[in-house]
Amino acid sequence: MSPVVRVGAAMSAMTAVSQFHRAAVGVVAPELATELHLGPAALGSANSAFFLALLVAQLPVGVGIDRMGPRRLVTWLTALAVIGSVGQALAQDGVQFLAARFVLGLGCAASFMSAVVLAGRWHAGPGLTKAMSGIFAWSQAGILAAGAPLALASGLVGWRGAYLISAALTVVIGVAWWRWAEDAPPGMALRTPAKETLGEVLAGQFTVWKTPGLLRILSMHCFAYAVMATLLTLWAGPYLYDVHGLDAAGRGSVLLMMGLTVPCGQLALPFLERKLGREPAVITSAVIVICTMTTLALWPGIPLWSAVLLLMVSCFFSTYSILLVAQGRALFPEHMVGRGITTVNLGQVLGSALLPAVVGGAVALVGVGEQGYRVGFLLLGLSLVIGIAGYRLLPRGTPLR
Repeated sequence: MSPVVRVGAAMSAMTAVSQFHRAAVGVVAPELATELHLGPAALGSANSAFFLALLVAQLPVGVGIDRMGPRRLVTWLTALAVIGSVGQALAQDGVQFLAARFVLGLGCAASFMSAVVLAGRWHAGPGLTKAMSGIFAWSQAGILAAGAPLALASGLVGWRGAYLISAALTVVIGVAWWRWAEDAPPGMALRTPAKETLGEVLAGQFTVWKTPGLLRILSMHCFAYAVMATLLTLWAGPYLYDVHGLDAAGRGSVLLMMGLTVPCGQLALPFLERKLGREPAVITSAVIVICTMTTLALWPGIPLWSAVLLLMVSCFFSTYSILLVAQGRALFPEHMVGRGITTVNLGQVLGSALLPAVVGGAVALVGVGEQGYRVGFLLLGLSLVIGIAGYRLLPRGTPLR
C-alpha cells in the first residue's frame, strides 16, 4: 500500500467512526426515549452535547494539531471516544447519557480537522477538493452504519449492546490510525513550533480571528452541515416514527437511503465546482436545500415517498460544506493551519450544537406530531437563508494558496 493510499485510508476510517458516533442516536431515539425517559428537547440535547464538546475542544485541538501533529493528537483523543462510547451504553438516565455523549464528542474533536490538515499537506491545488471529497465520501460509511446496521444490531443485542460493539470498533480504528497516519509526505519539512505561553496562544488565536474573509465563511459554515446533521443524525428518525409510523427497520432503511446520497453528493462536488465555480456551487446547493425544507414545512399530509425523496435531495446537496472548508484552509499559512482550520470548524460545530436543540424545543413547544416537525423544517430553511446572507455580504479575504 502506497503512503498516499495508507494515509487516505486512515483519514477515511477515523472520520467514519466520528460520523457514526455523531449519528448513532436517531435510529434508536424512540427506544432511548422510552428507557431513559427522554422527551423531544432532551433528545435534541443528546446531539447538542456531542457538538458542544466539539465546540469547547476546538481551540485546544487547533493548538494541539500545530504542536503535536495530527497523528499523536487523534490517537490520544480516541481513548476518550472509547470511554464515551462505553459510557452511553451503560447510562441509566438522561443525565448520564448526555455526559457520555459529551465525552464522546471530546474524543472525536480532532478527527475531521486533522483530516483536512493532512489532506492539504498531501494534496495541492484543485486536487484538495477532490481529495477531501473522496475522504469524506468514504467516511459516510459511519453514517450508513448508524442507520439500518445499527437498527439491526439494536434488535439483536439491544441498543446498549450495539453501543458496546461500536466502542470495540473505535479501538480497532484508533490502532489503524496510529499505524497508518503520517503528519507530512516524504520530503516535506514541517517547522518545529516554539513553545508558547498562554498569552501567546491567545494572541495567535486573535490573529486567526482577524483574518480577512473568515467571518463570511463562518456565517455559511454555521448552517451548511448542521442542517443535514440535524436531519440525518437525529430528527429524521423521530419524524418518520411520529408522522409516518415507521418501525425501527423502516426508519433504518430510510436513513440508509439518505446516508447513501451524501457520498454521492460529495463525489459530485468537484464536477459542480468546475462547472459553476466554488462560490456559485455553494449558493446553488444551499438554495436547493432551502427549497426542500420549505416544501416539507408547507405541505400538510405529505406522502411518505415524497417526504423521503425530499430528505434525500436535502442530504445530497448539503455536502457543499467541503467547499467552505477548502476556502477556509486557503486563508492561513501552514504554521497556523491547525488553529485556522479549527476556527473555521467552529462555525460548523456551533450550528450543529444549537440547531438540534432549537428544532427539539420547537417540536416540544408545538407538540410532537406533523405540525411540530413542519415548524422544525421551517427553522432549518430559515437558518440557511441567514447563512447565505452573511456569505454574500460580509467582507472577503485573499487566499494564500
